[in-house]
Amino acid sequence: MILSASRRTDIPNYYADWFYNRLNEGFLLVRNPMNAHQISRISLSPSVVDGIVFWTKNPAGMLGRLEELRAYPYYVQFTLTGYGRDVEPGLPDKRTVLIPAFRELAEKAGAGRVVWRYDPIFISDRYTAAYHRKAFAEIAAALAGYTRRVVVSFLDCYVKTRRNTAALRISHDSEKEAFALAGELAATARRHGMETMSCAEPYDLQDMGIKPGSCIDKALLETVTGCRLAGGKDKNQRAACGCMESVDVGNYHTCLTGCRYCYANHSIEAARENAKAYDPHSALLCGRIGPDDRVTERKVKSLKDMQTAVNFAMD
Repeated sequence: MILSASRRTDIPNYYADWFYNRLNEGFLLVRNPMNAHQISRISLSPSVVDGIVFWTKNPAGMLGRLEELRAYPYYVQFTLTGYGRDVEPGLPDKRTVLIPAFRELAEKAGAGRVVWRYDPIFISDRYTAAYHRKAFAEIAAALAGYTRRVVVSFLDCYVKTRRNTAALRISHDSEKEAFALAGELAATARRHGMETMSCAEPYDLQDMGIKPGSCIDKALLETVTGCRLAGGKDKNQRAACGCMESVDVGNYHTCLTGCRYCYANHSIEAARENAKAYDPHSALLCGRIGPDDRVTERKVKSLKDMQTAVNFAMD
């Protein structure tokens, strides 16, 4: 089993204590987002957890406790963009806080286990293609040697995304300009020793130097774990998504960063309200088990093929 921690919220930033406590307890509870009264009990035994994929925009909560992950193969997807606080209001300064945090994480975990995400990309009156070129180049130069991969994607405008980004004056008719920009970003990444991959893009960007990628990356997980994995494609994701199957252990509407483009929150107000129920010692993230809830043990198993070894350099 692969744990996703998490597509739904920023666990390393806001809920790291809860996650580490759950590893120590050996299990956690997660509520089904499609059926609020259905709760799964998930074993966190290293014998069944083949790997953990973290998603974060600020790993501060987990940096000082990476040793507690020693029993688990893992990698971290670190989103670091050039947007200001009009887009990402809950983040600290990128130059003085987040870039140093990225470097520290890479020094401790290994450059091969920290993936830089420059996404989602959108073009607006303020965030022009020229702006992105400059911001991306600055960040790439700062992260050279600290990561091997950058992931790029374009903004998917869901209904709530359009509502929350209305004030940003995003252009939705600049596909040609966006593609040209992507190719330029890939060229910049190559100059700094990074490969560029896309995320759930329906277009073939390989002529631009961008390989099709995935967040829950089977090949990367195999190198991190050191053996082949039997898992297949995640059937619960979009058609263009290449992620392998995983179990997400986060809650929607609990991330406090407040990014305007976020698909996981209805609003920052809803996230703040839900976060009031956070208890780092609870088995359930941001909530309590109610009288109508039903808790069942989720059947999980290891996907490892221990007969096939894969070599991987962590630094």
